[in-house]
Amino acid sequence: MDTKLTLKLDKFVVEGAKEYASSHNKSLSRLIESYLKSLLNNENQPTEEDFEITPFVKSLKSGVKIPKDFDDKKGYGDYLSEKYT
Repeated sequence: MDTKLTLKLDKFVVEGAKEYASSHNKSLSRLIESYLKSLLNNENQPTEEDFEITPFVKSLKSGVKIPKDFDDKKGYGDYLSEKYT
């Protein structure tokens, strides 16, 4: 159920937000709703303070950056191909 909310914001912020929402094919209301939902979802996510990482696990950190589009199955196949040829 939708509820009406009145906000008092800086004029330039509202104008910029309207342009941003329009360029992303969203209404300003939906844009603000999405942002508020993301705040609520992030609040429920566990943080580092919620659990202790043991020194052993910390020592496993390698610092290697893996590309977002990395295909692990292809990578493993390539590794096996090199290993057995």
